[in-house]
Amino acid sequence: MLNFIKNMFGTDKTDYKALVAAGAIILDVRSVGEFNSGHIAGAINMPVDTLQKNLGKLKDKNQVIITCCASGMRSGAAKNLLESNGYANVHNGGGWTGLKSKIS
Repeated sequence: MLNFIKNMFGTDKTDYKALVAAGAIILDVRSVGEFNSGHIAGAINMPVDTLQKNLGKLKDKNQVIITCCASGMRSGAAKNLLESNGYANVHNGGGWTGLKSKIS
């Protein structure tokens, strides 16, 4: 929630473009239908409601992961879930269209 508020008010200073250039994974947690209607090239789709059972697909818990969704709410929940399962470098990228503009 705090990251959502930070993103709303523009206080998030994360350099998402640099993170992606360094090999960060973009994890789009929207539904399959939403993802198929448009997404960031190279993003991995793992809907937030299936994330817990698919954590084994994200093997390196030190890999930088940027979560995104439609507005930043589900990606915030995904970030919290990942961190509570030991993932150390997770960033909430917010809405996918905003994230796309930050990394282009």
